[in-house]
Order: sequence, then structure tokens, then C-alpha cells
Amino acid sequence: MGSYKPRERAAARALRREGLALKRIASRLGVAVSTVHKWTGDIELTPEQQERNLRGPEGPHDPAWVRKRAAAWSARKRAERQRWQAEGREAARAGDPLHVAGCMLYWAEGSKGRNTVQLSNSDPGMVRFFICFLRDSMGVSGDRLRFSLNVYTNNGLTIAEIEQNWLEILELPRSCIRKHQLNHYPTSSSGGRRSLPLGVCTLSVARSTREVQHIYGAIQEYSGADQPKWLDGPPRRRTS
Repeated sequence: MGSYKPRERAAARALRREGLALKRIASRLGVAVSTVHKWTGDIELTPEQQERNLRGPEGPHDPAWVRKRAAAWSARKRAERQRWQAEGREAARAGDPLHVAGCMLYWAEGSKGRNTVQLSNSDPGMVRFFICFLRDSMGVSGDRLRFSLNVYTNNGLTIAEIEQNWLEILELPRSCIRKHQLNHYPTSSSGGRRSLPLGVCTLSVARSTREVQHIYGAIQEYSGADQPKWLDGPPRRRTS
């Protein structure tokens, strides 16, 4: 028995010297546990190796290890979001009018994602005010701002003209522009779109988990209503 499968036998002995359990060696090599035992019975494990086998395998290829690392990462990120919400609540208690107005505007018009500040509106003045809030109350630098447009193409303005209008009103550099969404409406249905000649602007902030969680904490402090879903996101759907 000891003479057949020489490659597997050599590999089994090498793995056993590393301290691997018999079952793991057998599974890796595709042989019986009893065979591995016959091949490696003379190899003694150190106390440390024995203890590690009792604890079970840990490493990047072990599902339990991966789940453990993922859970630790998730817990760490949740604690960060909690801390940033607490910062927002503390800022709300100061009662700064710009902070109040900016947070309430976001409550009404902002998206409610867990990790990104994003607000969409067709009113350039409103978007400009929100930028003032981000800059003056939140300390967001202009290089982190992004915007894209949902544009109706039959309003008598070119895309370049619409872009330029928004850039001038928002006082942003062209580097902030991202890909637009173009809506082409036939002439017969264009009447209802004439009121939005500049389309709808979506403003977002890059790397803004801290800012959005600050805003969420402040909103909850101002309103007295808790919103757990802002901390953890919507409940995940179970798959069968």
C-alpha cells in the first residue's frame, strides 16, 4: 500500500509535516483518510500544530475564515457609520441655520443611500444652495463634487449650452461633469418638457460615507425620529 501513488504519498508527508490534519490532506489529495494515516503515521505533530487542528483550519481558502473576516469588516464599518451619525447629532444641537437648512433639504430631495451624498433637482438655485451647505457646513472640497444631467433634447438648447449654464450657476469646473442621460421626446409630446429647459441635475460627492451619515444623524436629531435603515441600509432579501 505504501508503494503506490508515490507522488501523493510524498505530498501527504510534506503536508503532514506542515501540520495539516489527516482529513484535510485526504480531501486535498483525493485519497482515503486511512491511506494518509498509513503514509504519515510516523510523523509527529508539534503541540502548536495539534492545537491548530483542534481549532479548525483558518486561512483565506477556508469559508469559515472568510466569513469571520467579512463579519469583522462589516462590524468595523458599521461602527464608523455610527460614529459619524453621532457627529451629525452633535452638530445639530449647535443649531446653525445653514446646517439645519442643508440637512432638511437633503431629507426632502436627497437619495437615501448608505454611502453616498446624492441630490437631484431641476432648480439650479436649490442645487447651488446645497453646494454652499456642503462647502461651508461640511467642509467638502470642490474636487470631490460630481454632476450629471437628465436632459430633454427638444428644448431649443444644445447639450453644450445646457452644460455651460449649469457650470456657471454652480461655479464648478468642467472636470466635475459626468455622463448625462439624454431623453428624446417627439414634438407632439414636448409641451410638458418646456418647463425644464436645463433638465435635472444630479449632484454627488465622491467618497462621502462620512458626510451622508453625518447628515442622517443630524436629520434624526432635528426630527426626533430614528431611521435605522440609514445606518444599515435596506434589509437584504433572502434567497432560497
